[in-house]
Amino acid sequence: MTIDWIAFLQVFAAALVGAVLVVGFYALGLRLLARSGRIPVVAPVTFTDAITVLSPKQIKRAEKAAAKAASKSPLTEAQKTASMVAAYVCFVVCALAVVAGILLIVLG
Repeated sequence: MTIDWIAFLQVFAAALVGAVLVVGFYALGLRLLARSGRIPVVAPVTFTDAITVLSPKQIKRAEKAAAKAASKSPLTEAQKTASMVAAYVCFVVCALAVVAGILLIVLG
C-alpha cells in the first residue's frame, strides 16, 4: 500500500484554508453586525443536567442592554447600513463555502 502524500497535502491545505475562511468571514460578519447596531442577544447559559430556561424578565433585560449599546454608536445611518450589508455579505460567503464543500463531497 502506498500513500500519495501530495494528494494528502492538497486535501489538508484545502481543509485548512476552507476552515480559516469560514471562521474568519463569520467572525468578521458578527463584528460588522455589532458595528451596525444590530447586536445579537445571546443570554449566558449555565450547563447543568437540566435545561436552563430564561425568564421573560431576563430576556427583556438582555434586549434592553443591546438596545442601549446600539444607541451609543457614533456612526451615521449610512455607515450602519453599509456595515449591516457587509455583514450579510460575509454570512453569504460562509454559506457558499459550506455549500461548496458539501457539493465537493457529494459530487466528487
